[in-house]
Amino acid sequence: MSTAPPQKGRHEIMEAIAIIPARGGSKGVPRKNVRPLCGKPLIVWSIESARAAKSVSRVVVSTDDPEIAVVSQRAGAEVVWRPAELSSDYAPSEAALLHALQVLGISEGALAFIQCTAPLLLPDDIDGTVAALHGADSAFTATPAHRFLWRSSPEGAVPLGHDRAARPLRQQMAGEYMEVGAVYAVRIERFLSEKTRFAGRSAIYPLPQERSLEIDTETDFRLAEALMRVHLDSVRSSSLPQPLRGVVTDFDGVLTDNRVLVDEDGREAAFCHRGDGWAMARLKALGLEVLVLTNEHNPLVRRRAEKLGVECIATDDKLHALKQWLSERQLSAEHVAYVGNDQPDVPCMLHVGCGIAPADAHPVALRAARIVLTRRGGEGCLRELVDLVMSQRGEIEWSM
Repeated sequence: MSTAPPQKGRHEIMEAIAIIPARGGSKGVPRKNVRPLCGKPLIVWSIESARAAKSVSRVVVSTDDPEIAVVSQRAGAEVVWRPAELSSDYAPSEAALLHALQVLGISEGALAFIQCTAPLLLPDDIDGTVAALHGADSAFTATPAHRFLWRSSPEGAVPLGHDRAARPLRQQMAGEYMEVGAVYAVRIERFLSEKTRFAGRSAIYPLPQERSLEIDTETDFRLAEALMRVHLDSVRSSSLPQPLRGVVTDFDGVLTDNRVLVDEDGREAAFCHRGDGWAMARLKALGLEVLVLTNEHNPLVRRRAEKLGVECIATDDKLHALKQWLSERQLSAEHVAYVGNDQPDVPCMLHVGCGIAPADAHPVALRAARIVLTRRGGEGCLRELVDLVMSQRGEIEWSM
């Protein structure tokens, strides 16, 4: 068995079909395959990674469950219906893979067997595991292991793989790996003949520990959610302009929840979030130019901006006003972020280096955004943006 990391870029990409077995009868975490994890059904994370992998030509889900089938098809996967006898607690994954290949009429090439219980998997991990087949018949993901294993027996605890009287140091355990059930790659001809994912000569694709979590219990699911949030925050902060020089934000739907309170005399009021007020001050303290740009001429907008100590421009032509403001401050548009929530904001979002939308923004604004925040307008979305800015600058260390 080869344990050397595959050398990227040495070979041409090998094309593979990805098959994701996902039955409906999970026991440890009921219905886990379609349970939402950070806003998406668990299986969708694996489907999206497989579809983004350069080596994958087709993504197929083998299932016996109608809901899993619908979710998978919506995410862009093909579906192969698995018979009941291959969907029990004791049916091996190999049986589902063999059945899917038979239904699809595939007897050669490469197979990427992906398990959706490892949602932190990246497309590069799939490509790397498939690429390992250039020097092997099968490959699998594994993470470096530095653990002492024991077995309980009537005679007492028995060490496995080490001498209790001469325990090796951590650095002396290099080269040992723990299998991670994220991706298995195998040459289909060998798989059909040997009927095992470890057919022929096997190679290891090393997976970092932060992406090696497998969901088998409720605790695993909660850990996966926490790790996924860290990953998503890292991805979003890397999408901010570098360096970031300014932040421009709409008022209604960003600093408010888009509702207006009207009293009997016609006076208007709006709900704002104190966390966003703190965020405005923090952005200024970080040395950024900050502007509230609105097409709402209501005095309450200007009064709120004055209280926050930021400039406010009310205009019917947001893009023109934005360009003029950038010119006056000698700011390059590519170093500015714009936070908007509706159609009038879209031209500005596309003009600057990074368009940003609250979670409840109109679909046209969501499509224009490079970053979609998890918080809604008026519920601290700018506070969330500050965390991303500080993360980009290394002033926040996202905890695992």
